[in-house]
Amino acid sequence: MTLTELRYIVTLAQEQHFGRAAERCFVSQPTLSIAVKKLEDELGVALFERSKSRVQSTPLGEKIIAQAQRVLEQTALIKEMATAGKDQLSSPLNVGAIFTIGPFLFPHFIPQLQKIAPDMPLYVEEGYTATLRQRLRKGDLDAIIVALPFTEPDVVTQTLYDEPFVVLMSHDHPLAAKDEIVPSDFDGHPVLLLGEGHCFRDQVLEACPNLQPSLENHTATRFASEGSSLDTLRHMVASGLGITILPLSAAGSNYSPDVLVTRPFADPAPQRTVALAWRASFPRHKAIDRLRQAINQCQMKT
Repeated sequence: MTLTELRYIVTLAQEQHFGRAAERCFVSQPTLSIAVKKLEDELGVALFERSKSRVQSTPLGEKIIAQAQRVLEQTALIKEMATAGKDQLSSPLNVGAIFTIGPFLFPHFIPQLQKIAPDMPLYVEEGYTATLRQRLRKGDLDAIIVALPFTEPDVVTQTLYDEPFVVLMSHDHPLAAKDEIVPSDFDGHPVLLLGEGHCFRDQVLEACPNLQPSLENHTATRFASEGSSLDTLRHMVASGLGITILPLSAAGSNYSPDVLVTRPFADPAPQRTVALAWRASFPRHKAIDRLRQAINQCQMKT
């Protein structure tokens, strides 16, 4: 039994397809198939059920594959410990952020991080919370930036800042005459939302529960496709398709005030709490400290 074979079966369980799993492991399909069969023969059990259309873990295979994942995580930790013993601020740091935070935070904190940790390469990516959670657990990411609530076993979560929500609308919209907005003001007005899968959509619906009946009845509330972004919503508002709710950091745009305007919510204004999360076993504490310091220097708090 080798670590390579364990990585093969974990990847195959995720992809449920020999070809895609082999591609992810950078080997040929026959190489991966032979290695998996060799491991099954050694263990004396079938780890996968094979058909022409898909590959699926057997009940016993699921337990063995879960244990293999834990072994690979511990192996990665050994490598991280060795790296940390050399220089915590010279190895690459892999950071992920949810779609509604990354585009607006990355451009601000990356220059700050380059100043205080100039020898530490930084790799960033955006994704859904569920995807980032998985990649953090697997060790593909060292830290992620998410909106609370966020809980994960053996993961440390630390609050970075609170960010209020604002309402974006065209300058001549009837609600633009108001100094502050309350959720009941949305009644009768088309409100554009992100598609399902975005945690920010859920936070908006929680803060403005009166939008939920409209959404279910497909009356006043409109929503963009699941792959949409806050930038897309902003352009849709500029096109006269409705109004939208954004986190304050995403409310700025290249549109002039005679095209788009924002209005705050009346107290108690809805807001989100942005947090940094990393594995409790991650040994490069100095790298996490520098990352947090860089974000705090951006003064994203409002």
